[in-house]
Amino acid sequence: MGRHDTEYMQRALRLAERGLYTTDPNPRVGCVIVKDNRIVGEGWHRWAGEPHAEILALQQAGDLAAGATVYVSLEPCSHHGKTPPCADALVSAGVSRVIAAMKDPNPEVAGMGFERLRNHGIDVEIGLLEQAARSINPGFISRMESGRPFVRIKLAASLDGRTAMASGESQWISGEAARADVQRLRARSSVIMTGVDTVIDDDPSLNVRLSATQLGIEGNVRQPHRVVLDSQQRFPSDAKMLTLEGKTTLLTTKQDNGSLSCDVVRLDEVDGRLDLGSVMNWLSGLQANEVHVEAGATLCGALLNSKLVDEIVVYIAPHIMGCDARGLFKIPGLEHMADRIRLDIKDVRQVGKDLRITAIPADD
Repeated sequence: MGRHDTEYMQRALRLAERGLYTTDPNPRVGCVIVKDNRIVGEGWHRWAGEPHAEILALQQAGDLAAGATVYVSLEPCSHHGKTPPCADALVSAGVSRVIAAMKDPNPEVAGMGFERLRNHGIDVEIGLLEQAARSINPGFISRMESGRPFVRIKLAASLDGRTAMASGESQWISGEAARADVQRLRARSSVIMTGVDTVIDDDPSLNVRLSATQLGIEGNVRQPHRVVLDSQQRFPSDAKMLTLEGKTTLLTTKQDNGSLSCDVVRLDEVDGRLDLGSVMNWLSGLQANEVHVEAGATLCGALLNSKLVDEIVVYIAPHIMGCDARGLFKIPGLEHMADRIRLDIKDVRQVGKDLRITAIPADD
């Protein structure tokens, strides 16, 4: 594959990114159709239930799709879901070559789309810019490959690593620019998850407050599903989030006492607390791709200690909160340097007056 192939695939990936806030629970996919070194059709998956990227690109290309090369960020689907198989549409259009960034990890596809194309004489090449393609759909890929969503913890801390005063007061640690940046992390997520102590201390909204124009999308802003972990059902019945657009679900170890105006789901417990493995299984059942966690040190520490965290985003504010303030993670038993949980830094950049550090747990 040559330089032009890379350029066209880069275009397909940029198109896929346009679905960052809208395609859930489907993957974000972009497609470019090229004939005689000219783009004749392109498209991206916009909303779940609407036509896939390949279909939109074929509609734009029309008869010019015959004999053309198709660049797509994910393997064309081969099964009937809410829309017909894209692989069949490409065959019917008479394309001659398909270059895909990666195989679809969905076991209902998983190479069968490529096989269908090859069986009809279409040349298929796989793997161009695969890592870039995977980075666009971390949640969908995680859910298909590991059976659980991609879990991102967002934290705001002072320069000395404190997230709240001893009293629990925490608004606002980070600046306005950082808080706007967080809104985009929320908007791309399937679920925003927190613990009941955060609800009691802060009464957070946990919603997306950017407009469709600010997000660069058409239509209404999708509000992620709010999920609160509350083993003992201490959730306040007058919590602000219950009055807001979007769904709220309480996960607990107790029977529903019927006092709350939201869904209450009972899950397994371990030592009196919610079993986090059961929580992940329940989230997967929702088809949750990316789970955005905004919580206190106890839940964040438990998730990290259970190896259920894929990414940590910390906004470091230029101030000091002192030794009595609360820390980032509550993880008992780390007594020696050898016990440390190692992280790899993926990105560091300034957002307003704050620093944003993005890290992932290091491979053992």
